[in-house]
Amino acid sequence: MTRYILRRLIAMPFLVLGIVTLAFLLTTVTKGDPLTAIVSDRQMNNPEVVAAAKAKWGLDRSLPERYAIYVGNLFQGDMGTSFITRRPVAQDVLHRLPATMELVIAAMIVGATIGISLGVLAAYFHNTAIDHASRLFALFGSSVPVFWLGLALLYVFSVQWGVLPGPGRLDARAVAPPTVTGFMTIDTLLAGEFRLFLDAVWHLILPAFVLGWAVAGTISRLVRANMLEILSREFILTARAKGAGEFRVVVGHALRNTMVPTLTVIGYSFAYLLTGAVLTETIFSWPGMGSYAVDAARGLDFPAIIGVTIVGGVVFLLTNLLTDIAYVVANPRVRLG
Repeated sequence: MTRYILRRLIAMPFLVLGIVTLAFLLTTVTKGDPLTAIVSDRQMNNPEVVAAAKAKWGLDRSLPERYAIYVGNLFQGDMGTSFITRRPVAQDVLHRLPATMELVIAAMIVGATIGISLGVLAAYFHNTAIDHASRLFALFGSSVPVFWLGLALLYVFSVQWGVLPGPGRLDARAVAPPTVTGFMTIDTLLAGEFRLFLDAVWHLILPAFVLGWAVAGTISRLVRANMLEILSREFILTARAKGAGEFRVVVGHALRNTMVPTLTVIGYSFAYLLTGAVLTETIFSWPGMGSYAVDAARGLDFPAIIGVTIVGGVVFLLTNLLTDIAYVVANPRVRLG
């Protein structure tokens, strides 16, 4: 296990370098001019202002030279300066990442809980109304676009019924607690503001459900398929013949064996949600990495775009590593190659 982890960690910088190279090259082939995010429309016709802006931001250098400078700065922890915010990209990313992590963790808890529960019920009540309803839910969750579902639920539960709050992480009149971890739910508890904690959890329900919906459908289909196979095996019949209760048979034996492949799907789904929360964050005005990436793309903020890509790639690689480790721990029969 130790050798396997070390090999993966040694290979990770080279993979990150490949991600950096690809992201850097993609920003150079776009038709947009990054100067539009730096120089005002009135000054674009002024050659002196344009030349000064190019020299300040290094846009007057050749592509290999810019790439070498960027990689050299990256090794020192410098991702460049955002064209729009005029702040270091690393600072912006560290400020935005906890909000996305909080949303994704909540969405993963919602998706995994609903998906596993529905998958178990669908397999146990095979070919019944519960099974058909579970499969319909999985199909609906995987097919409905996130932006449509988010807008629809926001309109129904927030605008029409008023049972859940609107966009944002807190009520518009609330004063945010001092930032310690960046997780609003944790920071409110650390500040002793239990009312703000409930408000933060209340604002987290809708976006977490929307983001975890598709994951729940995928997990429920996987759990159902594996549970149907495991429930027909001989050791399940033996457990029932020995007088084990149905709950112990289903949860203690069948579901436990189903969780090995399910862990892999949950791990990859977590990485997918972390890098694909753009629409959800935009709809619910969630100040995370997704909305930051949207603003960067709209403003042709190339340093911010590359920075978001790098962080997303690193998180994806780390998630894959942790998923593989969890898979081996859950199933000791697997041998690491």
